[in-house]
Amino acid sequence: MRHNEVVDRSSAVPLAFVWSALIVYASLFPFGNWRWPPGQAGWALLHLPWPRYFISFDISSNLLGYAPLGLLVGVARLRHGGSMSQALLGAVASGAGLSYGMEMTQHLLPQRVPSGLDWVLNTVGAGLGALLALSLHGLGLLSRWQVWRERWLERGHGGALALLVLWPVALLFPTPVPLGLGQVGEVLRAALAQELAGVPWVEPLSAWLEARAVLPPALSPWAETLAVVFGLLSPCLLAYAASPPGGRRIGLALGLGGAAVAATTLSTLLNFGPDHALAWCTPGTATAMALALALALASLWLKPRLAGALALMSLTGLVMLVHQAPTDPYFAQSLLGWEQGRFVRFHGLAQWVGWLWPYAALAWLLGRMGSR
Repeated sequence: MRHNEVVDRSSAVPLAFVWSALIVYASLFPFGNWRWPPGQAGWALLHLPWPRYFISFDISSNLLGYAPLGLLVGVARLRHGGSMSQALLGAVASGAGLSYGMEMTQHLLPQRVPSGLDWVLNTVGAGLGALLALSLHGLGLLSRWQVWRERWLERGHGGALALLVLWPVALLFPTPVPLGLGQVGEVLRAALAQELAGVPWVEPLSAWLEARAVLPPALSPWAETLAVVFGLLSPCLLAYAASPPGGRRIGLALGLGGAAVAATTLSTLLNFGPDHALAWCTPGTATAMALALALALASLWLKPRLAGALALMSLTGLVMLVHQAPTDPYFAQSLLGWEQGRFVRFHGLAQWVGWLWPYAALAWLLGRMGSR
């Protein structure tokens, strides 16, 4: 390969890692009270018992939960030159290996029950996903997708595509202001304060962390408007950093605007009910989103490198503003519904993606600018 040739990495690779992280979260939640099984030797963890009864929801979720992983691994293997048999075997092996590791680890969690049936269903699910990948490849749909993708994004930017796909998922978790992702500071402060509690030699730091627990005042209207502008403008500029200048960027900007409206409405509906689905769309928020789209449309001809630099600035401003905003006071009540329901693991995925998305985007932009 020539030195200046762009490596075209599939977006299926980072998406497969994200889905694997979801599987780990779903398999080990709630991550508490770890203990070695009483009276069990180490080799006993290798055995996965067969369940005494079957729950239809668990069967379907275990079967379908690994299908996207098999699909993504299969697509990634095919896109990187692997044969159909290599894609099938790689996807099934990835699903079986990850599932077996998770089921073994569940021996150490009293709240979870390892199951040989779950491992079988997970492996079959990964196989079904791999077969879907092979079918898409055989029908030529993967090639058509690649051609369509290159109409919008330049080659070698699979990471940017993965970030853009995950952005609406991140918005499903309630944010302190509309589109205000990345508010992880309070979570880190609380976790660090808990770990340092009772340690004498770090008492000044513990006291400082406890003092920081006071909720900040609400953002001023201007600051909230600016946060919403940054919240929508950032993914638009991220997309521009991976796409050639021109009128086709209009589709990217309008598509991201539509995704923002849909994801935020769905998030509000899930957390507060259908009657309040559009409660987030205040006149101030609508004005801020319109301003963000206007700025994005005015930037259609920016060179990708300049768009990337502006995206870095916009993301930095977004993170700074959301950390000055108080947490949504109504979220604690709606969270109980998630924690007591079947979709707590989905809630956890959206939460983590919402916390980490801006920092992953910053890392991708810095890496891209540093590689040129």
